[in-house]
This record gives sequence, structure tokens and C-alpha cells, in this order.
Amino acid sequence: MTTGATVWLTGLPSAGKTTIAHELAARLSEQGRPTEVLDGDEIREFLSAGLGFSREDRHTNVQRIGFVAELLARNGVLALVPVIAPYADSREAVRARHEANGTAYVEVHVATPVEVCSVRDVKGLYAKQAAGELSGLTGVDDPYEEPEKPDLRIESQDQTVQESAAAVHAVLSERGLA
Repeated sequence: MTTGATVWLTGLPSAGKTTIAHELAARLSEQGRPTEVLDGDEIREFLSAGLGFSREDRHTNVQRIGFVAELLARNGVLALVPVIAPYADSREAVRARHEANGTAYVEVHVATPVEVCSVRDVKGLYAKQAAGELSGLTGVDDPYEEPEKPDLRIESQDQTVQESAAAVHAVLSERGLA
């Protein structure tokens, strides 16, 4: 059986998490690796519908995603998880679940500055927040606790998507996971 793993890409909205995950998924699929992208927006729609954006609801959402990712990873899939997951304790609980089951876990901090994210503004969230139409935007008026010791830190504003995906792939290769 192929060794699976969870690759958790955390960072601010519009940091590039999902774009990097899809680029990496394409590379891994070309190699014949079973790969799934667990996109945070899709999970919110289908698995966590009804949850809001309180700290408790965000924690519940992250735990649900972590459960599904670990289940896939323990069954040989590389689960790529581009999810904000703003709180360190929530991410640590996901890591602990993986460790308890002997499942590989790689945390990638897509450390794009908020100024760059607000220019990218893929979903228009920063514009809505600036216009007073949205509150609780992670990294602006809601906290984002940066990982203290991620397995990899990517500053996406300084490299191409392909270079970012290659950096994650290199870590997976070093660990015998790609």
C-alpha cells in the first residue's frame, strides 16, 4: 500500500493555499499518487453547512476536516488541505489525531502578508470588510495565529505557484511521501 499523508496548507484568505494545493495535486496525480484536495470552501458547503465563524464553529470545522483528511491519509491518499484554520490549538488537535494514528502530517504555512492578500482578494472579502459589509475577516478584524514551527513556510508573493508546489513536493519526497 502507498503511504498517505495529510498536507495542511494554512494561511490568510487569498494567500494562495488552494492554488498551490491544486498545482501540487496535478503533479502528484501525474506520478500516479492517489490525491484529494479538501478545499475549505467546499467542506463548509457540504460537510460543515450550518456552522458560523465563531471560534467554536471554526474549531469544529477544522476538526471535521482533520478527521476526513486523516481517514484518507491512513488509507494511502495524499490529502491536501488548503484551509485557513486560524487557531493554533485547532491545528495542533488535528496534528495530534494524526500522530495518535501513526499518520503522516505536514504543516505548510502559506505566509503571504495581509497587504498582498488584500490586493489578490480572490473572493472580494477584503473589499467587503473595508466597505463595512463583512466583519470577522481572518487576519484583519479576527485573529490568525501563525504556526510557530511549520514543516514548511512559503512566502507565495516571492515565487511562482509552480515553485511553491515544488517546495511542498520536495518536503514530501524527503519524507518518502511523494
